[in-house]
Amino acid sequence: MVTAQLKELLLQSLVHERGGALVYQAALECAVNKDLRKEWEKYLAQTQKHVEVLTGVCDCLGIDAGEMTPGCVIVQHTGKSLVIAIRMALAEGNPAAAELVACESVLLAETKDHADWELLGECAKALEGEAAATLAAAHEEIEDEEDEHLYHAQGWCRELWLKSLGLKAVLPPPEEKKDVKSASAAEAARKSR
Repeated sequence: MVTAQLKELLLQSLVHERGGALVYQAALECAVNKDLRKEWEKYLAQTQKHVEVLTGVCDCLGIDAGEMTPGCVIVQHTGKSLVIAIRMALAEGNPAAAELVACESVLLAETKDHADWELLGECAKALEGEAAATLAAAHEEIEDEEDEHLYHAQGWCRELWLKSLGLKAVLPPPEEKKDVKSASAAEAARKSR
């Protein structure tokens, strides 16, 4: 049985993934670094797939994927705010600064995504039957991608900031070069720079 709070988590996660796709679309308008552009194009496609997967989970669990709870409206607003921030930075006419704002916006979005998928994984472990199997399969399919998105975004933000400060930057960041997908690997990559 799906509790009201699990339903809320699923719906908010879906709305956030939809917003994440919009964040990546806006961020791509700011990408100066060709490696970053390539990564964001890949992550946009994966995020669009995440929307499809979560929509399927909702359908399988009998949840209306289009329902907008008050929490979903807030999540949607947050996503729109990130897109607005990117567009504001782009309008200023400083490509490097706009790229950095876009990177920070991606990092903020990916931090929530990562947290949502971690919670969904915990819920899958606690459920039974078809709901558990459905959620576990979705989590298994998406979790590694979310780990990569988060840790790579952290690396890109750090290195773009260092570059903007006139300090030695490693681009693409070690997280990307080492294909980091865990917190411990991200820490090791950061220390290797």
